[in-house]
Amino acid sequence: MSRSTWEALPVAVRTAIEREAGRVQDAVLPDAGRNSDFSATLHTETGTIFCKGIADADGERGRMHRHEAAVNPLLPPEVAPRLRWRTEADGWLLLGFEHSPGQHVDLSPGSADLGSVRDVVTAMAAGLSTVSVDAPSLADQWARLAAWRRLVKDAPDDLDPWARDHLDELTSWEAIAVEHVAGSTLAHTDLHALNLLSNEEKVQIVDWAWSRNANPAVDPAFLVTRLIEAGHAPEAAETWAEELPLWQQTPAETTTAFAVAIWGIWEYLERHQPLAHRAALTAAARSWARHRLAL
Repeated sequence: MSRSTWEALPVAVRTAIEREAGRVQDAVLPDAGRNSDFSATLHTETGTIFCKGIADADGERGRMHRHEAAVNPLLPPEVAPRLRWRTEADGWLLLGFEHSPGQHVDLSPGSADLGSVRDVVTAMAAGLSTVSVDAPSLADQWARLAAWRRLVKDAPDDLDPWARDHLDELTSWEAIAVEHVAGSTLAHTDLHALNLLSNEEKVQIVDWAWSRNANPAVDPAFLVTRLIEAGHAPEAAETWAEELPLWQQTPAETTTAFAVAIWGIWEYLERHQPLAHRAALTAAARSWARHRLAL
């Protein structure tokens, strides 16, 4: 997906943004991100904001961004930037957030960001533990996807040989994961380096469009996969997670079930919705799940 520049936006859209934010003096597009038709840090006569917009306000991605706008006031303020305004124009839905300065975190071994990431995940879990949100269910989403069950029905020729020999076991773990991921706590469900911004040893979590009601332990599970992708051994990634209070309370069976389910999700999506980054994620998830199953 190619994002629009500020100059290429429809006049009505630019006018609507400036009505909320003030006259735009400079627009700096991010170097990453796939879910918006326009996103930029806008330097205006009244200050700096981050704006993102969707051209199909009434479509599926529009619903995602409406959901993000709805949950934002409930997020812990130290964890996520505040939504300042939302507006619609010419079929576009536009959201304006307080500017969160900083760089995408580095998740590689030895990174100075690893402690700050653990701090913000801990703060997120604590801050959302008492919040009730009308959000879709991740358990329902996983049950509909049923990645390993789909892979059983049409096993790809290049599927990992061990997985091919253990499909019944993997499908059983996936069913356990669907049960264990059910919950009424809002989880981000898409934690990775591009959604974690570090500034002076403080990290904030952005892009909550995929947030779902779930067992909150699923967020550290997704992050363990990302740590392995960034170069950590599975044991080292789990050691990082073991300092999270939430992870300490998570039964080993749940951890293993999540690892297997995440592996299946990436195996399936790599083949049916291929993107350049997915092969590395599949390999990382496979490495973690095989580690868990060998314990």
